[in-house]
Formats: sequence, structure tokens, C-alpha cells
Amino acid sequence: MTDWLSPAEWQAVRLTLDVAARSVLFGLPPAVAVAFLLARYRFPGHAVIDSIAHLPLVLPPVVVGWLLLLLFGTRGPIGSWLLAWFGIRLVFTTGAATLACGVMVFPLMLRPIRLSIEGIDRGLDDTARTLGAGPLDRLFTVVLPLAAPGILVGAITGFAAALGEFGAVITFAGSIPGVTQTLPLAIYSALQVPGGEAVAARLSLVAVALAVAGLIGAERLGRRMRAAIGR
Repeated sequence: MTDWLSPAEWQAVRLTLDVAARSVLFGLPPAVAVAFLLARYRFPGHAVIDSIAHLPLVLPPVVVGWLLLLLFGTRGPIGSWLLAWFGIRLVFTTGAATLACGVMVFPLMLRPIRLSIEGIDRGLDDTARTLGAGPLDRLFTVVLPLAAPGILVGAITGFAAALGEFGAVITFAGSIPGVTQTLPLAIYSALQVPGGEAVAARLSLVAVALAVAGLIGAERLGRRMRAAIGR
């Protein structure tokens, strides 16, 4: 692949994989926590949290990027605090691209995890409680192992979706080669240059191959894990 792609194109591929992996790495724990909360408890504001968690599915990605810019920009409430206290300027960095992808794929990770937790027999949890297991013990020894197929599918689906995120990234992080220019942004930039169709075609083939591999991997691994635990 290094011979087929130019150094700049290969850089975009590596950056895309890095950003997608980081977005899942940092987004998966909150997705598991929110999924468990929504699946196991009913409380005032349940519908509000559920709606907010799924907003990225229905909002235009550019709007999500703009909202992130308002919050994490140097004049935003969170961005100004990060800059004043820690000297962190998030906008137009690789971290910004990671955050944008993480927000956009969050509901895609949340959904299969929540469905997996909802499908767990409550009797198993009750049995563990009668045997003296506390809430954390039941979470880590009963719920999470049985929800593992959903967690894995959510992670791989989120990774595959992050590979193709465009609108939120370009709005919040920009399109800076080597910093925030992931595959979709590199393809878009190539199409703005006369004669750039060949570059766009090569990068598009890579993007399609990565996405298909991710989706097939999610399906196969999820099936194997469900078979392994007898679900």
C-alpha cells in the first residue's frame, strides 16, 4: 500500500485509523455507562438523556461540529476553561477530530450495547445478589461479560463509522494535512484540485475497504462471542 499511495495519502490513512481508534477508545466507556443506565433504571429525565445521547443521529454533522466549536472554542465555556487552566487549545487539532468523531459515533456504539444489556436475564443478576455479590461485582461478573457481544459490535461499528466522518470534523477541526485531514477530508480536498480524481479514487477504495472490513469483522466477532456464551 505504501507503494500504491503517496506519502501524503498514506499519512491521511494512518491519521484516519488513529482518530477512529481514539474516538472509540475514549467513547466506549461512557457509551457502556449510559447504556447500562438507560437499560436498567427508570428515573426523571430518562427520556431527556436518551434523546440527547441520540441527537448526533438526527442532527446534521455540520451542526454537531458547530456546537462543539461553540463549547470547545477558545471563547466557549469549556474551551476557555481548558485554555486558562491547562493551556489546552483543542480546536483545529487531532484531538478535535477525535472528539468530533467520538460524538458522532456515540449513539452507534450506545444502541447495540443497550440492546445487549436489555436482553440479559434479570434472574441472573438476582441470583448473584442472593449469593452476596454487590452492584459492582454483578456489573463486572454478570452484566458486562454477557453484554460483551453488543459492546464489541458497538465498538467496531463506531470505528467503521468514524472512518467516514466528514461534516463534524471539517467544521470543528478543519482540514489540516497531517493534523486533522482524515480520509474523507483528503478525498474532498483532492476533488477540489484539477486532475485530482485519481487521488480521490485511490483514497475512496481504501475507505471502502476499511469500512467493509470493519462491518464484516463486527458481524463475525459478534456471532462468535454470542455462540461462545450460548446466546
